[in-house]
Amino acid sequence: MRIVVAASTEQWDELTCCSDAIEWIQAADERGFLLYPDADAYFNLTNNRLLTDYTVLLKPVFIHDVSTTLREMNTPANVFRFNGWTGFLNRPLWEIAGIPDEKTAWVFDQMGKKFIVVADEPGLVAARIISMIINEAFFTVGDGVCSREEIDTAMKLGTHYPFGPFEWAIRIGAQNILDLLQKLALNDTRYLPAPLLVLEAAENRS
Repeated sequence: MRIVVAASTEQWDELTCCSDAIEWIQAADERGFLLYPDADAYFNLTNNRLLTDYTVLLKPVFIHDVSTTLREMNTPANVFRFNGWTGFLNRPLWEIAGIPDEKTAWVFDQMGKKFIVVADEPGLVAARIISMIINEAFFTVGDGVCSREEIDTAMKLGTHYPFGPFEWAIRIGAQNILDLLQKLALNDTRYLPAPLLVLEAAENRS
């Protein structure tokens, strides 16, 4: 089985670490996808950058984009959205948006993964929930209630989360969290980002 992937080094390592039977091919640009028309699947983990015309790829295509829906992208039926944030690629169960068929199920079986189909909405499910948890943590620190370290410790001890909200924010990236919250806030003010999160994302960009 051959899979072509556009990804950062960290994403590449996380995606390919446990599937030795697959021939993984790393694509550096759009041409990297087009060079392998016989590939069994394609993964674009670049937040939907690098390649935007998915009609040229006839096998299953998986796009890491938690904010933009398939409807907005007007993608063909062989394209699926999923959450490729750091820490999610090595999970045994993935959320995907789209209409899977036998080819899709076969790709996941070869990767040793299972999947559930979720609504084609911004945030999917897990990314939306985690973004809200992180946002509330930023509100709490911004209000002077407690420190980041205390929140991380409380959440890990109280809920058995593998990471605290601020540890998640570091792994995922404050800008990625902010982008999703801003998209969600267009339709629901509950998702308005905390001022401290906005500031942190801006500082990381500079």
